[in-house]
Amino acid sequence: MTQTTKYSNVLITLHWFIAILLLAALFTGTFVLQETPNTSEEKLFGLKAHMTAGMVILITMVVRFLVRLFTQKPPHAQTGNALLDKLGIIVHYLLYLAVIVMALSGIGISIMAGLPEILFEGVGTLPASFDEFPPRLAHGIIASILTGLIVLHVAGWAYHQFILKDKLFSRIWFGRQKS
Repeated sequence: MTQTTKYSNVLITLHWFIAILLLAALFTGTFVLQETPNTSEEKLFGLKAHMTAGMVILITMVVRFLVRLFTQKPPHAQTGNALLDKLGIIVHYLLYLAVIVMALSGIGISIMAGLPEILFEGVGTLPASFDEFPPRLAHGIIASILTGLIVLHVAGWAYHQFILKDKLFSRIWFGRQKS
């Protein structure tokens, strides 16, 4: 069997779909929801969008992980440095883990605060603060960790693209496979 040099279009599509939603959810959670009072209508709309995006991210990430397990993929990227090569592998797996744990902590907050009933059924009111719910602390910490992992991921891409100039990006973008 010939080794492939790029990911399947399904994995590429899932990668970019998750990336866009994840950046939107992180931005919304960090810069919009945190700054919006729990007594405002904007908070209800923002939470509904954030929770929906979180659920879509979780489902899509699990699907992506399963597709990745059962489809042909290129070998791990090489930099010529064993430590950087290992770091790249670790960062990719930590991204999966952080995204899934982030979504699960969001579900925990949602259940404890009664958000499904409040946001989707119109029953009840938002708590004065979400900080009283233990998963909220984890959600905030994981958001910071996830942001750091994304920065490392992008730094790895930049290293490959601009320093090594090995065209690694073509593995995770649409187009024909290199021979």
